[in-house]
Amino acid sequence: MKFAALLLWLALPIAGYVTYQLYGTPHLIWSYEFHANGARYDLTVPRHYTSCTYVGWELRTVTLPAQAARCPWVRLLKVQG
Repeated sequence: MKFAALLLWLALPIAGYVTYQLYGTPHLIWSYEFHANGARYDLTVPRHYTSCTYVGWELRTVTLPAQAARCPWVRLLKVQG
């Protein structure tokens, strides 16, 4: 039982590596484009997002079309190159 407890700490790094292999690395929203319906600075007007730019490891940026007219703050992406 004590031996199993010593190996329990390995679960987190293994889970992180599996997540990285399946889904990619986390990227944060950097900028976005949207249709403002004539009121760009009015937050009460619904926005229709058209594209989202994310920044990830090594400051790589990725621009993607919006999903269902929304831009999630964090996305897991596999970046080639």
